[in-house]
Amino acid sequence: MMHATSMMVNLAEASAADRAMLGGKAATLAELSAAGFAVPPGIVVTASALDEPDLDGQLQAATAPLGGDRFAVRSSGAAEDLPDASYAGLYESYLNMPAEQLGAAVRRCFGAAASERVAAYQRRHDGLSGAMAVLIQVMVDPAAAGVAFTAHPVTGDRTQRVVTAVTGLGDRLVSGETTGEEWTVTADRGASVTGPSSDGKQVLTPGQAEAVARLAIRVADRFDGQPQDIEWAIDHQGRLWLLQARPMTAVPEPVSWIPPGPGLWMRNFRLGEWLPEALTPLFATWLLPVLEDGYLDGMQTSVGVRVPFRYALVNGWYYNAPPIPSPRIIARVLWRGRGRAVKIIYNALIRVSRDPAGADKAVLSEVERQWRQVQLPRYRGLVANAAAEVHTAPPHRLVELIDALGREAGIFLWYLAVVGGSAWKMEARLTRFARQHLAEVLPEPQGGAQVLLRGLPQLQPVYSEHAVQSLDWYHPLAAELPGLPTLSAAVADRRVKLAQERVAAERRCRDALTGRPRLLEAFERLLKVSQRYAVIREQQADEFTLAWPVLRACGRRLGQHLADLGAIKQAEDVYFCTQDQVTWAVAGQINGQIVGIAERRQIWQRQRQLAAPLTLGHPAPLIGDVIDRTVQQARHGAAAADGAMIGHPASTGRATGPVRIVHGPQDFTAFADGDVLVAKTTAPAWTPLFSRAAAVVTDSGSLAAHASVVAREYGIPAVVATADATHRLQTGQIITVDGTVGTVTLHAPA
Repeated sequence: MMHATSMMVNLAEASAADRAMLGGKAATLAELSAAGFAVPPGIVVTASALDEPDLDGQLQAATAPLGGDRFAVRSSGAAEDLPDASYAGLYESYLNMPAEQLGAAVRRCFGAAASERVAAYQRRHDGLSGAMAVLIQVMVDPAAAGVAFTAHPVTGDRTQRVVTAVTGLGDRLVSGETTGEEWTVTADRGASVTGPSSDGKQVLTPGQAEAVARLAIRVADRFDGQPQDIEWAIDHQGRLWLLQARPMTAVPEPVSWIPPGPGLWMRNFRLGEWLPEALTPLFATWLLPVLEDGYLDGMQTSVGVRVPFRYALVNGWYYNAPPIPSPRIIARVLWRGRGRAVKIIYNALIRVSRDPAGADKAVLSEVERQWRQVQLPRYRGLVANAAAEVHTAPPHRLVELIDALGREAGIFLWYLAVVGGSAWKMEARLTRFARQHLAEVLPEPQGGAQVLLRGLPQLQPVYSEHAVQSLDWYHPLAAELPGLPTLSAAVADRRVKLAQERVAAERRCRDALTGRPRLLEAFERLLKVSQRYAVIREQQADEFTLAWPVLRACGRRLGQHLADLGAIKQAEDVYFCTQDQVTWAVAGQINGQIVGIAERRQIWQRQRQLAAPLTLGHPAPLIGDVIDRTVQQARHGAAAADGAMIGHPASTGRATGPVRIVHGPQDFTAFADGDVLVAKTTAPAWTPLFSRAAAVVTDSGSLAAHASVVAREYGIPAVVATADATHRLQTGQIITVDGTVGTVTLHAPA
């Protein structure tokens, strides 16, 4: 056995006393090797070896018994691989070194310890320093290699293991030269690919990814459960090797998804449909509360009462819940509404699902006229006047414009919820009627009742410059996006085809009901009102964001004003201030820079990567989960195939094609005809992609979401509310989307 005092130590034979002199990397591997982990054999060279006159010869003699002809030579500093200072990438490593070149490689490794970059790193970490050693190991010839984390490095989730792999040596991955294939491994779901490799080829099998994750967990268990970052390799014989282990640095605290109150909280309903990720601080503290207050103002105008819908942010994500029907709320509706509230609520929420034409005649048509003749002109006029002055208005006036526009948009949202929201309830009633009386002439695999709502002459493809990616004003609008794809030329032909199919389907339905006058009359009433509200819904959805170009301009101008004052470094920082900070700065009540911007930006960047649950909590016993009941009705008892991903059936039909994960506009140009659009959610700014897509799959959404509605208009299948399709699928995989049942089936690689 060689001892540290003799300048070289065999890795597998190092005693506890030896390990104290071997540096962090080598000491950890020595301990793990002694514990039975598959660590490549090697030796550790201490600094005293540099004084030896025949270092090259001694190294060759010491490595000969290890059984290899190529070696990896890496640094091992005493202060390296610590929980709060990894020294990652600062020292030198040399791979595939022959025995005769080991001396030169060892000298270069020791020389790197004196470099300026290491000294600068030590100064930033309170002068960390320590002894230096060099680790020489037999080189593994890997078929695949990479890194693994026992906690999610972005979210801090301790139940997720993240494995990243490349073919061949892992140094390209560690250096950042290439992006590896990423796997997420959990105890309940096993291994799933969450990111493709740069060359698009599959690197690991699910079993290999799970084996790497188990290795990482064993290492973490060895060190009392502390999250670990390991490097690993699988050789051409299939053996898994442990190459390095160190504590993960700066692991975020794990998040919890605790309901913010009693009842069922949803992130894919009402405003949540328009907010696909965590919110920036300025939107969360300013425009969001203004919109919510405006919504209640619209309710007050229409119904005569204000019944607050509850909303809250959980880890930066918007969730909302209906009010719990307490005696106080019921009394308020009955007394203050003087019967009008009860009439509107009954017709808009209950009767519309059973007798759409009756609900329209009793209440909805009047509410729609109020929106069209009063609120919409007022909203348009306010936006036009604000647009005329936004570029010259002083800062305090910009604040007033934001409040006024946000309130009016919130009022508009109320009308969209009541009037436009009736469209999907009417569509559900039309579907039930078709299943009961017209199943043979409207088969669901060919579109079912949805065929009757496609290709309507008033529903031309709308793609406005004010189309948004998100209501959060941090995100650019459609008009601001460079290289945005235009609506495909094939759209016009598709619209003609859909219109022809609709007219033919209407004729078949009437023919099938001939001789049954009551049913025919009921069908005509139901069809007319359903088609009318489908058009109204789309007009409302388009006009809702009319104010956003002006709101964005107000935000930009306020940001520039604060930057000119020195309150923020750059104009974009305004989105990571709070409303109070901005208004105080505008009023001259803040001297110097606004605090907390960098921290809030960092928190937002982490939160937007979270896989937020679709729902939190449980529905009230007397109410139940209304959305789930609607989804089950849409499925009509159809069963999902084994292994299929399950979501909400949003647009009928089946289609097979390659997955294209779209995270944002930066991915638009790669989207090709026939791709399956897979996204967290979609927004009006994404509409051009639907003209090219074979099908649509989203993490969130509902039957009334943008993805659902536009997919139905374009006649392509859609499945929404899968919860985590963007995490479980990867670009290039072949899937079948069944929008009738609400399933996504992954096909095995050819």
